[in-house]
Amino acid sequence: MTQQGVRWTADQVLSLAPDAPSRKAGSKLGVAGPWSEAGSSGEGAVWGLCKGSGSKPYQTVVDIADITGAAGPAYKCSCPSRKFPCKHALGLLLLWAGEDGTVDAVPQAQPPGWAEEWLTGRRKKAETKRAPDTEPGSAVADPDAARRRVERRAERVTAGVTELEQRLSDLLRGGIAAAEQTGYGLWEETAARMVDAQAPGLAARVRELGAIPSSGPGWAVRMLEECALLHLLDQGWLHRERLPEPLAATVRSRIGLPTPAQGPPVRDHWLVLAQYDTADSKLTTRRIWLYGTESGRTALLLSYGAAGRPPALALPVGLALDAELTSYPGAGQLRADLGEQFGAPAPTAARPPGVQTEQGARRYGEMLRDDPWLNSWPVTLRDVIPTPHLAPSSDGWQLVDAEGDMGLPLTPSSASRAGLWRLVALSGGAPVTVFGECGHKGFTPLTAWPRGTGGAVALC
Repeated sequence: MTQQGVRWTADQVLSLAPDAPSRKAGSKLGVAGPWSEAGSSGEGAVWGLCKGSGSKPYQTVVDIADITGAAGPAYKCSCPSRKFPCKHALGLLLLWAGEDGTVDAVPQAQPPGWAEEWLTGRRKKAETKRAPDTEPGSAVADPDAARRRVERRAERVTAGVTELEQRLSDLLRGGIAAAEQTGYGLWEETAARMVDAQAPGLAARVRELGAIPSSGPGWAVRMLEECALLHLLDQGWLHRERLPEPLAATVRSRIGLPTPAQGPPVRDHWLVLAQYDTADSKLTTRRIWLYGTESGRTALLLSYGAAGRPPALALPVGLALDAELTSYPGAGQLRADLGEQFGAPAPTAARPPGVQTEQGARRYGEMLRDDPWLNSWPVTLRDVIPTPHLAPSSDGWQLVDAEGDMGLPLTPSSASRAGLWRLVALSGGAPVTVFGECGHKGFTPLTAWPRGTGGAVALC
């Protein structure tokens, strides 16, 4: 990425956008018209002045080779937007990508003073962060106090789990149908009790129970299934001493107890498979899937932002990042922490190896043995064709093996998204490679590669 000729594609730039409006607004600014004094350096920085509504242009600079460990590009813009990246940063990167023939609009140059000041400050912070802590008299955590805090929290969680078990028993004794009359309030109260018990994972699952009675036909079956999974998680916590350690770690994670990443870091060139956000009233969660091109490992990075604000961590889909990852404990857990980075995300011809649809479904089933609360599992399907269901009673879609008649249905949510039509257009009836999440509701496509040498196309 430090070479002037190595640039991203427009899709890779737009995958950094925090939302659809930013993507649309940034696309309009990806032309030379509103920009002046744009340039880039061999150290991975891009800058420019963008004409706005005021008398002064907005000063925009992007540190593509972010060396501070924050992951992904870093942005600075004098506009008042609270989105990261803002539309000006997206437009600048699109101009720099030069897919519309505007490569010469961002020539190599020395950064101006306002950009150099910000870039230098980031470099100094990175050096300070990497320097070992040699300050004498630094505080050392009291292991006894830490142990007592862990024990007190475990007691609170146990009290919350016991209360939840009683409420589930009351529901089953009174009949599942009663849940339709009790409404959402009861479950919201129960979820609040789980928060008080410092079990946020349980609280989230309890809130989901409240929405099931209004979810349409078959809700009673879904309610019973979710109650059974909650009961299983409760019992796993109450008898965690008798569980194998990997499964006990999974139970702690599903309950919501914080667990640090452990083990030696793994350095690899990590291909960015997909990135997407989910949000509730309090939090925005970003999921980034990575594939180690040398280790063959799949990893998940999680990043969080306050409600209405995108998380800071962002990586362009289809690029590869030379970095270290440290895994979290737990049976079948793929979550990892991003450690030291050894360069900016760079283009790559690597693709994840794929499997047929039957193998993809089997992998999800196998992982349920280690983690019964698993909603989905990452799978790459090779040589599949998006096809409408042939059954007259179904208006859904499926991914069918090019050689054979097996297929995986798409989840209802993905079948209604614009990404489906991008996938259909990319395929044109020909086989494609698709990465996504396979679960009990079907397959959710996230990224696709056409047969041949085409780059990754984000579907979410």
